[in-house]
Amino acid sequence: MPASAKTPPTAYEDILYTKERGLATVTMNRPKVMNAFRPQTIDEMIHAFEDAWHDDSVGVIALTGAEGNFCTGGDQKIRGEEGYVDARTGHGRLHVRQFQRVIREVPKPVIAAVDGWAVGGGHILHLLCDLTICTSRAKFGQTGPRVGSFDAGFGTVLLSRIVGEKKAREIWFLCDFYEAAEALNMGLVNKVVEPDQLAAETRAWADKMLKKSPTALRFLKASFNADTDWVYGLQAVAHGATHLFYGTEEAAEARAAYKEKRDPDFEKFRRTPW
Repeated sequence: MPASAKTPPTAYEDILYTKERGLATVTMNRPKVMNAFRPQTIDEMIHAFEDAWHDDSVGVIALTGAEGNFCTGGDQKIRGEEGYVDARTGHGRLHVRQFQRVIREVPKPVIAAVDGWAVGGGHILHLLCDLTICTSRAKFGQTGPRVGSFDAGFGTVLLSRIVGEKKAREIWFLCDFYEAAEALNMGLVNKVVEPDQLAAETRAWADKMLKKSPTALRFLKASFNADTDWVYGLQAVAHGATHLFYGTEEAAEARAAYKEKRDPDFEKFRRTPW
């Protein structure tokens, strides 16, 4: 756990955090960038989840996004050769792996309440949650190969467990986007509702689980996760490889193309020897 996440901030800047009748809700609140996260966002979410973990009045946690979108992953505007630059230090750092671990290890069910875009790193976050409820206007997909990035840990292993390996390869290799109905059909989400029903449906699911044995839910969650707990090691290697990749000419071309709103030119990189 990063030290910055252990100390409560005087006030959250990038998230909203509420607790009501046993449900803790963490809302990514950077709507101007479609709730793309930066290092500070991740640290704040880790802190909020840790608080919900240790609050005995909380039995269920919801992760959602503000103003019509869930999350579009890492904020590409602050990505440099060192990775995602933390404005507080001026250096590249992003404790997203620690946040992924907290989502999985918190001994309480986590619901992803998805409206709008859930793509890239945002798509990984909803995958890691125990349940996903989405709206009819939600869109899902991966963007890494478009912008010079990848998640070769839970982003591939867990996705293939959920939708099947062929479909998971399609999602990563093509970087297409998928509507809510198709997401439901492939088992990527649990239920689709209209946008104005998302909060109420999330509340209803939370209320059902709050009436169940918390110890039983805790051990069931641990059991479901046991099959893929080995991915933690792979995730550490994958994130390290991503960090190194960000310093390459290929990643720089992808990053520049994204910022300039053009297609990247990857032709010469196909000749790079292994």
